[in-house]
Amino acid sequence: MNCLSQIQAITAKLTPRLIDIRRHFHAHPELSGQEQQTAAYVAGVLSSLGLRVQEGVGRTGVVGELPGLEADRPPIALRTDMDALPVEERTGLPFASVQPGLMHACGHDVHTTVGLGTAMVLAELAASGEHSLPGTVRFLFQPAEEIAQGAQWMVDAGAMAGVEAIFGVHVFPSIPVGQVGIRYGALTAAADDLEITIKGESGHGARPHEAIDAIWIAAQVITALQQAISRTQNPLRPVVLTIGQISGGRAANVIADEVKLRGTVRSLHRETHGQLPQWIENIVDQVCKTYGATYDLTYRRLVPGVHNDRRLTQLVERSALAALGSDRVQSLAEPSLGAEDFAMYLSHTPGTLMRLGVGFSDRPNYPLHHSQFDVDEGAIAVGVITLATTLCQYWQDYS
Repeated sequence: MNCLSQIQAITAKLTPRLIDIRRHFHAHPELSGQEQQTAAYVAGVLSSLGLRVQEGVGRTGVVGELPGLEADRPPIALRTDMDALPVEERTGLPFASVQPGLMHACGHDVHTTVGLGTAMVLAELAASGEHSLPGTVRFLFQPAEEIAQGAQWMVDAGAMAGVEAIFGVHVFPSIPVGQVGIRYGALTAAADDLEITIKGESGHGARPHEAIDAIWIAAQVITALQQAISRTQNPLRPVVLTIGQISGGRAANVIADEVKLRGTVRSLHRETHGQLPQWIENIVDQVCKTYGATYDLTYRRLVPGVHNDRRLTQLVERSALAALGSDRVQSLAEPSLGAEDFAMYLSHTPGTLMRLGVGFSDRPNYPLHHSQFDVDEGAIAVGVITLATTLCQYWQDYS
């Protein structure tokens, strides 16, 4: 890791500026697909570093390329995301969101800052001539991760053309600041959208036998699905099905003739993931037939699971061990049933996603998407050093 000492020195010099950048992003959050001001700021920083910059990639995405010495080598990529959430911030921070009802409650302000910091460090290394990279590094600043569409937008716009490896990072409040989390294989779940419309027949609330009660049948469908998971799905291959929205009915004394259910389905194993649409429809069909109802069912694949490449995960782990020390690198025992559209890039090239610890040691740590979510800003330098070392080391290990 002969570039490590320089990376550490440059990062230490840049850290005050990076904290200011993160606070700017935090105060000015933008929703998925609306990241125009964030993208303009990112593009300005990348241009000032001398990178080749493309704006409007995947709608509001930005791509910056740091050229390597050998033009014929395929590029490697680092992806960070930029969008915020429709959450009202209640942190009380002096740099809290100035946009009512919007907040960086998932750490994408940190991700974007780490991406810029990594570009700054590698650009300075290249300018010095001491550690110029053999190949090109492509920095992807992605929109719309929170709605699981931005990665596909970027892919469709050609952002992955020729890329032979991709790296990513996501903050994790349960990991203390100063540490990173590494996991081989499955890291996140596949996430799918489910919509079911139960169709019955309306009637008087006092004479249910003359109607087909769509609300009651919808309740049976929900119960049957939840019970069937525990009895028909392999408990070692977890499935989570959550119905998060129910709508139907017109009046308290009228039996509803239609109810809409909307939910999310999460799974970790590819075989299980492939079987779920038919498994769900069979249960819905049986319940509805039993009570005389009909139904419409829409099952939409959203994103597959993130499965980290072993070779690239080993590289991140070695880089983190060298940069941070053995007591600062966690091997994550369990995957998450959360979803990440980083998985869309992995259908085009091998990659790995790292967890970045942002947990405070002296105050409560709120979960992602919470209105009081905050990060220990010491994590920014940790993320930059780890990722810059990984990218610098890539060609030494795999050229």
